Amino acid sequence: MDTEAEHTERDRSSGSPTGTEERSRSARSPGDPADSPGDPAEAAPARRLPGLSWRGAGLLGLGCAVTVLLVSAFVVQPFLIPSGSMEPTLRVGDRVLVNKVAYRFDAEPERGDVVVFDGTGSFVQEPPRENPVTGLLHGAAAALGLAEPAETDFVKRVIGVGGDRVVCCDKGGRVEVNGRAVDERYLHPGDAPSRVPFDIVVPQGTLWVMGDHRSDSRDSRDHLGEPGGGMVPVDRVIGRADWIGWPPGRWSGADRTGAFRDVRTPDGAHG
Repeated sequence: MDTEAEHTERDRSSGSPTGTEERSRSARSPGDPADSPGDPAEAAPARRLPGLSWRGAGLLGLGCAVTVLLVSAFVVQPFLIPSGSMEPTLRVGDRVLVNKVAYRFDAEPERGDVVVFDGTGSFVQEPPRENPVTGLLHGAAAALGLAEPAETDFVKRVIGVGGDRVVCCDKGGRVEVNGRAVDERYLHPGDAPSRVPFDIVVPQGTLWVMGDHRSDSRDSRDHLGEPGGGMVPVDRVIGRADWIGWPPGRWSGADRTGAFRDVRTPDGAHG
């Protein structure tokens, strides 16, 4: 019996690689894709990529949110108009952009400016109590113009600044500032300058403010008999409403009125 022949046949029919195949495999580089087409260790990084992508997107979104909040806190803040007290200048649902740097570097509000201010201590004697977490979330949404402002925030027009004497009304039914009648063309059609008579001198460091829709505005006139006499401290002013940013059909700058250009300060100089 030829045992050598049997071994030769067994070698040919078996699945073991020949010497040529072994040499061919050893000649391939370890990173050759043909060696491990389905190696799970090689596929693992591909499975991790989506996780890294989501993490990067989350960090990018967080960075954008922080940037927007910082800009809103120190530069420009959207402010949702909640009532019709400033119509027709500002309408319910308008989102104005409040310029927070307008009164920095020793600048102060001027007559005719439309300002947003914190009415605590002047228009609101005691701010409403609320849940701290709810208040924080609402404050963040309001800072982005996505929710109505805090109940202590108001938007009005400056009529008198520190030292001014503001009177209503003269013989023509107009508001007078330092003896000069003001032609308030920005008033809501059909509104009188004021149905409440008053004669006040604005203390230094404060403002006398009124809404453009005089018959639908609770403003300095309504707080004459309260602590502070309806005057708004200048340091409570958040900023000047300079632009209407929403809705798109209302995009415009908040026009600066020339109604007060002829008003002089009590010492005779132009204000």
